[in-house]
Amino acid sequence: MRNPSPRRARAASVLALLLAAGVAALSGACAKKGCSDPGADPKVQVAKLDFAVKDMNGQNVRLADFKGRPIVINFWATWCGPCKEEIPALVQLVEQDKAHQFTVLGVSTDDKPEDLRKFAAEYKMNYPILVGLGHDDLLEAYDAQIAVPISWVVDACGVVAVKHMGIWTKAEFETAIRKLL
Repeated sequence: MRNPSPRRARAASVLALLLAAGVAALSGACAKKGCSDPGADPKVQVAKLDFAVKDMNGQNVRLADFKGRPIVINFWATWCGPCKEEIPALVQLVEQDKAHQFTVLGVSTDDKPEDLRKFAAEYKMNYPILVGLGHDDLLEAYDAQIAVPISWVVDACGVVAVKHMGIWTKAEFETAIRKLL
């Protein structure tokens, strides 16, 4: 194996330092919030992220894979008028977030993947669309079997910051997310 050039070696070192700093910052952010073990405090609601579902394209998605940055989990349905009103706000939030400081996940409660693909294209949805159909345990865990839309804002450590039933404006989403960044 040949030795890397000094320039490549420096670049690799800088990359390793940045990666380590990012991991340390994330760990530090969680520790500062007092949520290094959020389940230890009974007053703290921890999001149930141990679910795996498929997205509208058939890819497996684990909610736990998004832990480490704030998450907006938005439960909705294609037939829901208020959901349709709310989607453009989520699309705009994702477009604005060039640094990928948070993640938006849309979970359709009762639509088939082929219907979701058409709907997502029509509404220009630019965030992952997950199939909740057939996942009653997921819908129950997030109270999404009651009514839609319902949005959960979860901090980087998995702690529920906000649970909101009903339509939200872009400004309301921004306020909830900003508190976690």
